[in-house]
Amino acid sequence: MKLLLIEDEPKLTAHIKQGLEEHGFITDIALNGLDGWNKVHVENYATIILDINLPEKNGLEICRDLRKEKNETPVLMLTARGTTENKVNGFEAGADDYLVKPFEFAELLARVKALTKRSASSTSQSQLLSYADVLLNKQTKSAQRKGKTIELTAKEFLLLKYFLENPERVISRQELAEKVWDIKFDTGTNVIDVFVNYLRKKIDKDYADKLIHTKVGFGYIFQSLKK
Repeated sequence: MKLLLIEDEPKLTAHIKQGLEEHGFITDIALNGLDGWNKVHVENYATIILDINLPEKNGLEICRDLRKEKNETPVLMLTARGTTENKVNGFEAGADDYLVKPFEFAELLARVKALTKRSASSTSQSQLLSYADVLLNKQTKSAQRKGKTIELTAKEFLLLKYFLENPERVISRQELAEKVWDIKFDTGTNVIDVFVNYLRKKIDKDYADKLIHTKVGFGYIFQSLKK
């Protein structure tokens, strides 16, 4: 689990980082709001521990802007502001939890564990696609059938992902061109058929239950015919 601690007090930052890493959490630090904001956009964190009083970009702004970007990473507000109004402002900005300074490290650790557990559960569910005996992980860009890893190119991965998101539905070549290739359909090219055949060889060749089927005149359907 990787965490991000955005806190401008160096001694407190070092203390928290040491404690978290002693409990198995990889912890990145940022000593100002702008540095923290930039780190959020280059790494995936299980939880963000965020002070409110920060130079360059305060914690409320960071949290509010993250939620505007649909970033649902759990946020633990860590601040000296302990009034009810301050807490309400933090939660309204999108914080998941709120811890007032001074605090016991054991309490911080307990709250971080609760948030990272929630984050891991949410991530594992949202990053997986499955149908029949095919499993695809959007985060690791990997795919399996019956537990056996399937080596895919980037475009084959996107094609399989789209099939898994739309099982048991006839999908036209035009739709695949637009959704997977982000291009308008050109009736003079067979690139769609070529890539579907590449994927079919990797997904279906060694299995009795074929999943990729051609619907002549319509397109393709990803469907198990196994009763």
